[in-house]
Amino acid sequence: MSDYLLELNDIEAGYGRAALVLRGLTVKVPAGTVVCLVGPNGAGKSTVLKVASGLLAPRSGAVVVDGVDVTGRGPQDMLASGLAHVLQGHSVFREMTVEENVMLGAYTVRDKALVAERVDFVRSLFPIVGERWKQLAGLLSGGQQKQVEFARSLMISPKVVLLDEPSMGLDPKTTATVFEQVVRMRDAGIAVLLVEQNARRALETADIGCVLDLGRVHISGPAPELLADPQLGALYLGGRPGEPTPSTTTPTRNR
Repeated sequence: MSDYLLELNDIEAGYGRAALVLRGLTVKVPAGTVVCLVGPNGAGKSTVLKVASGLLAPRSGAVVVDGVDVTGRGPQDMLASGLAHVLQGHSVFREMTVEENVMLGAYTVRDKALVAERVDFVRSLFPIVGERWKQLAGLLSGGQQKQVEFARSLMISPKVVLLDEPSMGLDPKTTATVFEQVVRMRDAGIAVLLVEQNARRALETADIGCVLDLGRVHISGPAPELLADPQLGALYLGGRPGEPTPSTTTPTRNR
């Protein structure tokens, strides 16, 4: 068994005949951690998740899930391998109940007892999901809908959850709640690969940070150390050269 649940090794990828977006990128996700990808617009953050989930086949390099090479497989096979992808924006079906939305995540699971077990798990992990179980998903706030999306992604017992900009369009208070739920997933033993434009908030939540620039990992390491790096702060977090990066909250957990 591999030390990593997900490995993207020396990935080169792009769209059509356009220039490469990812140029020799390597990212590894250990079990029980949140790994965040931060960097400027156009750095290739969302493209990394598309390669990992099979939405975009790499031109070279390897995608490895728990020691098994799954390079080039499509989204259905990647899902079966244990990768759940929560896309940008909101993807709940507004005219369906919370229950119906969550149960869509289990459409490939034939074991009814296992489905019931997963329902109990996600309802306990995300209390608002259980509280609003029979309500229409369209009546929930943006942050509550995001928790429904998280719950749906966990119905297949994934090895790694891929989160693409979970705070997009949310106010600061709701954003804080969403990141608390990311931590809850991690603390429940679920590995997360997180792409987030709010670099400071992502690094405050994550265990490991990777700063992308021009399709490569520019710097990586323990997230709290990156958060305190003055050079990183000046380039990506709005700090001043030579000054420690200010943090609005204490890092959730150091590993």
